[in-house]
Parts: sequence; structure tokens; C-alpha cells
Amino acid sequence: MPIFQAGPKGQCWYGESIGILILDAHYPCVPGNVGNASTFPFPVRYKVVKDASIERLLTKRDQSLLQPFLDAALELQREGVKAITGACGFMALFQREVSEASQVPVFLSSLLQIPFILQILPKTRRVGVITADSNALTPQHFKSVGVTPDMPLAIGGMENHTEFRQAVLEERGTLDSDLIKNEVVEVAQKMIKDYPDIGAILLECSDLPPYADAVQKETNLPVFDFITMIRYVHSAFIRKPFDGFM
Repeated sequence: MPIFQAGPKGQCWYGESIGILILDAHYPCVPGNVGNASTFPFPVRYKVVKDASIERLLTKRDQSLLQPFLDAALELQREGVKAITGACGFMALFQREVSEASQVPVFLSSLLQIPFILQILPKTRRVGVITADSNALTPQHFKSVGVTPDMPLAIGGMENHTEFRQAVLEERGTLDSDLIKNEVVEVAQKMIKDYPDIGAILLECSDLPPYADAVQKETNLPVFDFITMIRYVHSAFIRKPFDGFM
């Protein structure tokens, strides 16, 4: 029988490879959302970042949130997760600081995938990014995840679409998933019309993966999001033997 090693003192449970930092927000997280544990075929562990509201992170880009992010990430680390992700692409603001402070890999923003996506596309193609709020997405967010100004992007925002704005950005408390699906598809359609050289789409927002299939059916393009990133990292940590291989 193998011999197992206990985790750090105070770790009383095991088996959660991915820890997820989540905003202190109030709206429904439907299946497919990073904030809904049923999205994943493996157990995950959540940690709310104290006082990290949508307004403070997206609108104000409040640098005083760094300490709550560090505290929450290190708590997840002590609780035994193997890697730490975020649940909002705008957490990119703190990617470097949190990854430097942690002893486990940190991937706070879906925007981290942009350099990878561009490397697998022809040089004549760009990445279309659908974001929760295009007005709040700044060069600093991209810089923090290694995206340089010369990387070709197209940005489409959800902020002017009524259902998404009211349900998510304004935290109304209810959410019509069919309406949001239609709104996301509209943004994707406009991006493709304005930038026909788009070769792949990245959904920045953790609330948008439930609609990735609808976007793909409409655009016939590869669609990346938080879920593709989280599953990828998880697969690197939880390797399994192949059937028939001894």
C-alpha cells in the first residue's frame, strides 16, 4: 500500500486541486459560470475576496484590494489547493503580485490565454475579446498578463446590453440566461463583421462561458474562456494513466 503524506497543519480535507478566488458580488451564477461548482467535472474550492466588489475591481481599479487578494490566495494555498484561479478577468490587475506571493501556480484572468491563442493562429489573424465592460478594460490589465500592444486584438463589450448590465454589472439579483445568450451572440456577430480577420474568440468574463457554445455555433470559431483555462491547468496537475498502458 502507498504511504500518504499529510498536508500542512490545519488542512483537514483533501481532493480539491483548483482554488477559485471569487468577487464579493450578488447575482445568480448559472451552470457554466466559474462561480457554479457544477460547471466542473472535478471538485473546486471557493474563497471570497473580502470587500472585492464589482465596482471596486472593475470601475475603480482599487489597488487597496491587493491585500485582500493576497490574504484569500494564501488561505487557499494553506487549505491544500494545487493552483489558484480567479472568477473575473479583471483580476488580471493582481496577477503578478499574487503569483509572486504564492507557492502554487496562479492564473487569475482568462486574458492569460491571449498569447497562447495568437501563437496557434496564422499571423494574419487576431483574437476577438468579449468583455463585461470594454470601458473598464485597460492596457494595465493586458500588461499584467503578458499581452503586449503589438498583439492584434478586437474588443467587444457587454456593458451596453440591458440584461447583462442590469443582472451582472448592477447586481439586480435575477438573471435571464436566454436574454444574455442573445446579447453575447450579438456582440460576437458585430465583432466578426467589424473584424473579419478574427481567428478565435476569448470570453474575458467568468459569466460568459455558459454561452460559449452559442457563440461558437454563430461564428464557427474556437472559443476560449475561463473554463478552457481551468480545465487545462487541472489536467496538468491531475494526470491519470492511459487505459492499456502498464
